[in-house]
Amino acid sequence: MRSLLWLFDTVITLYIYVLVANAIFSWLVAFNVINTRNGIVATIGDFLYRVTEPALAPIRRRMPDLGGIDLSPVVLIIGLVFFRMLVFELFSAVMGIF
Repeated sequence: MRSLLWLFDTVITLYIYVLVANAIFSWLVAFNVINTRNGIVATIGDFLYRVTEPALAPIRRRMPDLGGIDLSPVVLIIGLVFFRMLVFELFSAVMGIF
């Protein structure tokens, strides 16, 4: 069972890294540091968008409009960290370890 928890923890951590990469990528595009007409940059941006948008879109719909500030990645990261901690606490209570 510990290996499943390790896998669960690793997947959540990697997804958090992808969320942070998506936020940084969007800032770089917004401030014209990188150009999305470049093929590699466009591919990376498309990948990050396709991986993160299904989780971020429902949060964006429910959040109030804050102008140009998008806090949906922060909300999702807090939710993922909370969910990870909850799973570990429930597992340790049931199994009596950790």
